[in-house]
Amino acid sequence: MNPYRCLFICCLSSVTLHAQQPQKWNSAQVYNAIEKLNFLGSALYIAAHPDDENTNLITFLSNTVHAQTAYLSLTRGDGGQNLIGTELREKLGVIRTQELLQARKIDGGIQFFSRANDFGFSKHPNETLRIWNKAEVKEDMIWVIRNFQPDIIITRFDHRTPGATHGHHTTSALLTQEVFEAAADPNSAPNQLKYTQLWKPEKLFLNISHWFYPSLHKFEQADKSKFLALEVGSYYPNLGLSNQEIAALSRSRHQSQGFGTTGSRGAALEYLEVLKGNQPLNNQNLFSGINTTWSRIPGGAPLELKIKNILNSFNYNNPQTSVKALVDVYQEISKLPDSHWKKIKSAELVEIIVQASGVYIDAYADVQLTSPNSKVDLVLEAINRSNIPMQLHANTSDFVFKKDLKPNVIEKEMVQINIGKEANFSTPYWLNDQATTGMYAVEKQENIGKPDIIRDIEINFNLNIFNVTLPIKRPVVYKYNDAVKGERYEYLDVVPPLSVKISESVVLFNDQKPKKITVDLKTFKKGVKGQVALNLDASWTVEPKTIPFDFSQAFEGVQVHFLVTPPKRATTLEAKVTATVGNEVYNQEIEAISYDHIPKQHLLKTAQSTFKKVDIQSNVKKIGYLMGAGDVMPQYLGQIGVEIQLINTDMLQLQTLQAFDAVVFGVRAYNVLPELDLKKGVLFEYMNQGGTLIVQYNTSNQLKEPNFAPFPLHISKDRVTDEDAEVTFLKPDHKVLNYPNKIDQNDFKAWVQEQGLYYPDQWDAKYETIISAHDPEESPKDSAILIAKYGKGHYIYTGLSFFRQLPAGVTGAYKLFANMLNISK
Repeated sequence: MNPYRCLFICCLSSVTLHAQQPQKWNSAQVYNAIEKLNFLGSALYIAAHPDDENTNLITFLSNTVHAQTAYLSLTRGDGGQNLIGTELREKLGVIRTQELLQARKIDGGIQFFSRANDFGFSKHPNETLRIWNKAEVKEDMIWVIRNFQPDIIITRFDHRTPGATHGHHTTSALLTQEVFEAAADPNSAPNQLKYTQLWKPEKLFLNISHWFYPSLHKFEQADKSKFLALEVGSYYPNLGLSNQEIAALSRSRHQSQGFGTTGSRGAALEYLEVLKGNQPLNNQNLFSGINTTWSRIPGGAPLELKIKNILNSFNYNNPQTSVKALVDVYQEISKLPDSHWKKIKSAELVEIIVQASGVYIDAYADVQLTSPNSKVDLVLEAINRSNIPMQLHANTSDFVFKKDLKPNVIEKEMVQINIGKEANFSTPYWLNDQATTGMYAVEKQENIGKPDIIRDIEINFNLNIFNVTLPIKRPVVYKYNDAVKGERYEYLDVVPPLSVKISESVVLFNDQKPKKITVDLKTFKKGVKGQVALNLDASWTVEPKTIPFDFSQAFEGVQVHFLVTPPKRATTLEAKVTATVGNEVYNQEIEAISYDHIPKQHLLKTAQSTFKKVDIQSNVKKIGYLMGAGDVMPQYLGQIGVEIQLINTDMLQLQTLQAFDAVVFGVRAYNVLPELDLKKGVLFEYMNQGGTLIVQYNTSNQLKEPNFAPFPLHISKDRVTDEDAEVTFLKPDHKVLNYPNKIDQNDFKAWVQEQGLYYPDQWDAKYETIISAHDPEESPKDSAILIAKYGKGHYIYTGLSFFRQLPAGVTGAYKLFANMLNISK
């Protein structure tokens, strides 16, 4: 069975469990999987980002129609925001990738990606295609189509309305128009044809959404007679769930984006417009006119009746009674000529037979991380919970495992495997090579489109049943017991034997004084001994030159410290750290991303830090910082010599606030902290007595209290997406542009991803506007910084993306934020 596809029925009872845990189906799940055997048709849904997909339609196609259904997301969502943690950019892309994979395990779909990098919000497809490599994205889409072979393709967005939505959205639709034909053209991406074959989909649809209309009411009132109206409100009685309830479970996997969704029940329509294809159309059958039966494989027609007979005689209390007939069908399929559908249905049947027989096979280690050129102890576990005689064996270069599986007798054996010296690291393959702003680099053509980390450690078993041998693969996993959560599984990952990391990713040197730089070392292998060095250019001084380390056991760690003195002149340096062990040099940090709703991921990245010799002045001594969503600002603000105290909403009392020169609210604080509405009075009095309150951006659609500011302002979706947009100083003599740091145009250079977002479009006359900028062919946006005097203090609202600029080490952003902190000084 395709490892990135899991029938939704396998996961509904345990949506928090991950793919690495062996499946254990019930009778309803087995029955539904057999039902799906008799449909040989596929649908590909295409959009731009994780969470763009319509899970209602994907769930329906996969589980009511029984189609092989996939979602091609052109990006991994790297440019979004994060509501559950501090990860941004490529680390957020890893999280959103896993959220999509978990969603597909619930709704029954398969997941694909292109190499396109989500560089942030884009207002027009012309801008998107200036940054993406159009030819490469098209080739990736063609590659997915040729390999997945969809009969129908459905786009989420309209190619005819550029500028009406996110530029990535429209681009996904525009490119789909082109690749629909190009996948069948031998002159398009011809180098792919050594690995795959041409494919021509039959139909192209646009999934009409209420997003295309001014309001939901307008959508409901609109004439939809030219669209197909598909009833998707199915009810699955053997699961006790509606189609919409399953779709909601799937969509709720997008936790980093705050897309928790409540399921609904009853009739529901999805509307589709036919864009291409001449086949007969039917409101309730998007595959009308397309052969989706076994007869599409030469000699396969008789199998349909055999599978129907299995369904008709299926015994819910004893599904093993269907196993002999299922094995016979498997044998019949093996005699058919090789084809796309033969491969798919054979893999599905193997898993169905295993599950119907009550066979459980597992291969697990007692460690989660290992390194190349190492040995790992495994437990192989198998049990046959049926009365059917069968044998299981695995014959590898490391061990031989051969067992007669007697009814309900568990078989366990300890074995050892060798992790080869050239073993690939278990890290996102699309991050291995240097990316551009618009594209990830993937060396091997065969890897393009694959959704997940490519993990090579697996055991190939053969199960002999009724004298037929079934091939079964099981990934080697790490299994452990958590005292609170019970049995837990994670992947067994291969990482370098040593991780090195500079503790701070940005270090500002504001004077000539030396700073202590901490380097973290951790080993994942016994007997690792060597020395570590901090590599700087000649104008910087570092003491000592090297520091020795000696780890006798695996999983030991230590911190070492270097003393670094900067040069006198302003300069920027990418400091790197290397550890030498014998003849091997290690220069990568191993970072774990761990959340309960996705499997743990391990990222490898070059161990480096941005060192900056700067001159940033501040007279503020202490500030209080209230964390928002996905907030890392405090660790960076401290670089300008300000004492940061993290506060919570319970600490928003006047006596507490009076200890701070300024109070800063993290991004989206008013979106995620509804209790702030009760704190307006104390915040206003804090400013009235001379304090400064700085509020960073919030979104309008999730605002818990719209009247949060001391004077009226209305948050819109206005933004400046061009990080290099020219900035005009509306009040060049204003204190915030001059004290204690002089701000000029150079301070807005080298910004990353965007200049700002969710700017107010209406504000009271009491606010002063400070700077103005705009994207090409748009009106000026004057509300990036709004400052209002309030009593003896000040209120500042800013949509500038400081939360991206400070971690990127943008000096001008540090200077400007320091000035805002000092506005009441």
